[in-house]
Amino acid sequence: MKKLLLGTVLAGVVAIGAACSNNSSMQGHDMSNMNTKKENTSNESSKQQLPLATNTEVLSGKEINLTAKEALLQINDKVKLPVYTYNGSVPGAQIRVKQGDNVKIVLKNELPEPITIHWHGYPVPNNQDGVPGVTMDAIKPGETFTYEFTATVPGTYWYHSHQESAKQVDKGLYGTLIVEPKNEEKVDRDYTLVLDEWMSNPDEGNMDMSGMDHSNMGHGNSSDDKEMDMSSMSHDMSMYDIFTINGKSGSAVKPLKVKKGEKVRLRLVNAGYMPHKLHLHGHEFKIVATDGQPLKDPQPIKDELLNIAPGERYDIEFTANNPGEWLLECHGDMKGTDDMKVKIQYEGATNNMDKANAKENLPIVDITKYGKHELGQFTLDQKYDVEYTMDLGTAMRKDGMVFTINGKTYPETAPVNVKTGDLVKVKIVNNSPTDVHPMHLHGHFFQVLSKNGKPVTGSPLIKDSLNVNPGEEYVVAFKADNPGNWMFHCHDLHHASAGMVTEVKYTDYKSDYIPNSNDTTNKPE
Repeated sequence: MKKLLLGTVLAGVVAIGAACSNNSSMQGHDMSNMNTKKENTSNESSKQQLPLATNTEVLSGKEINLTAKEALLQINDKVKLPVYTYNGSVPGAQIRVKQGDNVKIVLKNELPEPITIHWHGYPVPNNQDGVPGVTMDAIKPGETFTYEFTATVPGTYWYHSHQESAKQVDKGLYGTLIVEPKNEEKVDRDYTLVLDEWMSNPDEGNMDMSGMDHSNMGHGNSSDDKEMDMSSMSHDMSMYDIFTINGKSGSAVKPLKVKKGEKVRLRLVNAGYMPHKLHLHGHEFKIVATDGQPLKDPQPIKDELLNIAPGERYDIEFTANNPGEWLLECHGDMKGTDDMKVKIQYEGATNNMDKANAKENLPIVDITKYGKHELGQFTLDQKYDVEYTMDLGTAMRKDGMVFTINGKTYPETAPVNVKTGDLVKVKIVNNSPTDVHPMHLHGHFFQVLSKNGKPVTGSPLIKDSLNVNPGEEYVVAFKADNPGNWMFHCHDLHHASAGMVTEVKYTDYKSDYIPNSNDTTNKPE
């Protein structure tokens, strides 16, 4: 196995490590200081016993070893938080393999509670999907589990626990998975930037860190409280007052080094629960892929915001043709917005004329109109074997606020029943008054066919995670080509834990996994 620690720039390319167990190099790849931590001020003594989180390493090879363990993450010079990690860092180790590789990951659980790994966006076999109680049992403390799959599809992906995921992902239990294409177009710099949000004081207020779902946020239960509760959702989310890039915030974020003339790729991954609008200063850029899937003939854009929803990934590329020091920054008005930015520093440049402008109102890229239009695998008017309407809603129940699909909460939601080879069309409508729902399908890619009744006019848009704002309607389609039982859920994991989950169930699939009805360990959301 190859193991590399984040390092310095060597010979004009980014080296993501200096130490490795063989002679091959990971030149060109940088996780850019992928570290993170959370601190609970009411538990000082236990915090002091935890080790500090390390730099994110990059792993490849025939067998990759991950250990889930606790650590302390130094987010900035003021905040240190207790976190869950894969291999002692947040984000966890980057797994970097080549298309066609057989991937074997041995996960050891040294945390005080059960965990799994879900390979977000990756079409693994169903028994490797990592959903406790659906595809496997959660991995208990002290246990080891081996995941195996073939890296068939190149691109930018990520992995995270799917056991009580609203809590465990919130505590940092995630990392990135990069699958390099067989015939990759080389770039000079390749940086991975993972976006997230944290609470500087998780004990403060009424947000329950043990449950982390919106139904436990102290909302009233009477019908008279309904409107107040609906509108108060954004106030609860504002408790996330620190925004991070690779586990660091503000001046603690490691700058991205470039040289004039270099081609730079930024892999942007949203591991948090809020959309983030990013602005690249001083350069034109192209969006070359979304959710790992390439876009057709992407055109240069400048001074437009790229809105990245929870679970989504965007790969952008730019040419370093404007020497100086520039920002990639988040736009918005949340408390943590101003610290979600990273400097792009030209080597040898001394002029720094750039200024933050996070409050400036810039246009947002409409990805349904971006790139060259051509027919994809699916069209709106072709015949489909299965059609399903997914009405997303917010409701008050006696136990608090819930998030529904067609008026039901999981496991009462009606599944999307398919058989192998079926062509499936799903209409997704967000009828929640204020809640954004980034919907994620496990095990498959879908093509986005229309937005608000209008056909996609840009590149064929292939995704696994799709952001649906209040009032929006999308139609997507996919082929049932990966037999199993697959989650289809909101990736604001608070919403998933409070009901917004259904399954795509293959009627011609019989799982070897039989859940133990007496085992209360498995908590898929």
